Amino acid sequence: MARTWDSSADVVVVGYGGAGVATALAARESGADVLALDRFLGGGATALSGGIVYAGGGTWVQRAAGVTDDVENMLAYLRAEVGDAVGEATLRRFCEDSAGMIDWLSGHGVPFQPSLCPYKTSYPTDDHYLYYSGSENSGGFRELAKPAQRGHRAHGPGVSGKKLFGPLAISAAQHGVRVQTGTRATRLVIEAGRVVGVEATTLSGAPAGVRRRFAALSRISAKPGVYHQGLRRAVQALLDRIERKYSVPVRIQARTGVVLTTGGFIANGAMVARHAPGYPWAEGLPLGTAGDDGSGIRMAEAIGAATGKMDAISTWRFIAPPSAFFGSIAVDANGRRMVDESRYGAALGAAIATSPGNRAWLLLDADLAAESRAQIAGQSVWFQRMQTERLLRVARITGNTIEDVAARAGIEPAALRETVEAHNRAIEAGLPDPMGKPDEIRRPIRTGPFALLDISFKERLTYPTPMLTLGGLLVDEETGAVRTTDGGIVPGLFAAGRAAVGVCSNSYVSGLSLADCVFSGRRAGAHATVSSAAAPRLPHGKATA
Repeated sequence: MARTWDSSADVVVVGYGGAGVATALAARESGADVLALDRFLGGGATALSGGIVYAGGGTWVQRAAGVTDDVENMLAYLRAEVGDAVGEATLRRFCEDSAGMIDWLSGHGVPFQPSLCPYKTSYPTDDHYLYYSGSENSGGFRELAKPAQRGHRAHGPGVSGKKLFGPLAISAAQHGVRVQTGTRATRLVIEAGRVVGVEATTLSGAPAGVRRRFAALSRISAKPGVYHQGLRRAVQALLDRIERKYSVPVRIQARTGVVLTTGGFIANGAMVARHAPGYPWAEGLPLGTAGDDGSGIRMAEAIGAATGKMDAISTWRFIAPPSAFFGSIAVDANGRRMVDESRYGAALGAAIATSPGNRAWLLLDADLAAESRAQIAGQSVWFQRMQTERLLRVARITGNTIEDVAARAGIEPAALRETVEAHNRAIEAGLPDPMGKPDEIRRPIRTGPFALLDISFKERLTYPTPMLTLGGLLVDEETGAVRTTDGGIVPGLFAAGRAAVGVCSNSYVSGLSLADCVFSGRRAGAHATVSSAAAPRLPHGKATA
């Protein structure tokens, strides 16, 4: 029998965000004919992101900024963050390849700039493009490795994810990567036990006016839709209607490999609830596009693929800028200290996610509040300033004494007093902070009036709680080939980015996901083309069954 294909390529990439474009470029560099599919317009969560790539070991950006770093130093820090998400050999390879990855990105037009941020922050202003994007200089990490700035922000105003994806997409087009947008993959096609293509629905043949409307709605669903989920749901209903009316089914042949780079599943509430029951995901802001619905993961599961870390969700609670907030103490509903406040916001988010009622506050005294206010203008971009002003004006409870402010917040006064006194005594006695906070960041809490700032998990636009899933398909760490539930591999199928378990699947720090998208995407793209030179070139439109 002959089976009809509507189009074909050596490598078919499903999902065209950061991992997808890295995969496509790597496959083209290996000489393969590449077709990338995307349900929307391409870019994915990468284009919406801050554009931070976690890289070290002596990148050209670090060297130009005067930052000393090497592979062993980077490995020592990441080993503690990454844990068992990937094997030791893979993590070492990630660190060894890191400087070359920045060279590769730069060679494809991604702009970086060696301007160091002089203070610790969750995201730097447009004056700074290299910073501590993790917990390198926090907690016990200083004892493991010399702190080094590794957050490489793509150079561009505002949140600069587009400055990462855009140049890569341009370079991919220049290198001959074909991209088909408005195309939703629905099923993997298997012949003789091997993935040989995908079934999909596409708007590529729809009237031009329909495609323009779909594109406009897709843009609304992407960026504004991140912050207003009601808007996203309404827009998605319109997009679904267009797809139902105008999409047509197609079959796309992959002569050597299909690579799933469809992202995670944070946009699929039912899927999150199933894999992480009890997690307060409804209070969070799903960080990604509507395409982060687990579709690629589910397609692979349907043919026997294995998954891992599916209950891993990174939840961010950022308290800085202003950097003086790191001197505050974060307490739970029982008045107990929670974490080293100077760590990356995912660590604080994880602590709040397991605290009673997901409630938490920052405790400041008058001196620390004054220092914080003085830093807001110089350290904040617009959305950070909005969040800080909300904390200081709306989510603030004050009292002349510790007991007074605790009672007003519903915290047991004696418990909070005990926490504060233990904190102050340790500073006065020169003892290490029990949570590991570095000495130069610690501040005694002494001078009234005192303030408790509510940093609890709540669904609120002006102080959101971003969340993303970190688990996905299990892959062979040498090739990116998708593994089966019995420990084998699925021939012809690969995965990368947040559709797969990777470097950041245990613990997230800023830039580690994008770095893993590039690392795993290049790996999958290269190995998906291994047999492309020897593969039989069937006529476009036909494949033997």
